[in-house]
Amino acid sequence: MEYQKYYLKEFEYLDGANEIIMNIVDINFERMTIHIAETNQGKITVKEYDLKRDNKYNLYFEYGLFRNKINVDDFEDMENA
Repeated sequence: MEYQKYYLKEFEYLDGANEIIMNIVDINFERMTIHIAETNQGKITVKEYDLKRDNKYNLYFEYGLFRNKINVDDFEDMENA
């Protein structure tokens, strides 16, 4: 599986107070990590998260204080949206 198919795909996350836009910057399948560019209140940060697989082998990472499950396949190509 190549990370290019995921590159810069976007996901909108509501944390209760703010809308956070996430874009995939890189996925390393050997290390099982994902780098996400997060836009929150006009600030952009890049963070690394551990990738995991659920019981159906779908990729996800845990986000935020409550470790919410964010599925990689939920990210969308915004050019085609």
